[in-house]
Amino acid sequence: MRCGRVFFGRDGVTGYPIDKIYEEVGFIAYYFHWSHDEIMSMEHRERRTWCEEISRINRNLNEEGKKQPDNPFDVFR
Repeated sequence: MRCGRVFFGRDGVTGYPIDKIYEEVGFIAYYFHWSHDEIMSMEHRERRTWCEEISRINRNLNEEGKKQPDNPFDVFR
């Protein structure tokens, strides 16, 4: 299973931090409802790209949401 890059540090070979992997997987799974196996089969770079894309989508939706009228009952704008 591919989980990301390998880093060479003072203490030898280390992998991509597991907490970051959980963060990426959770983020993608929450928004796109993809399975664990689908997400974990991606390279780290691809997971990061999807995380950035989800964030971009959310920013755009939030910006559009700000343009809505203040009256929550005005659904026929």
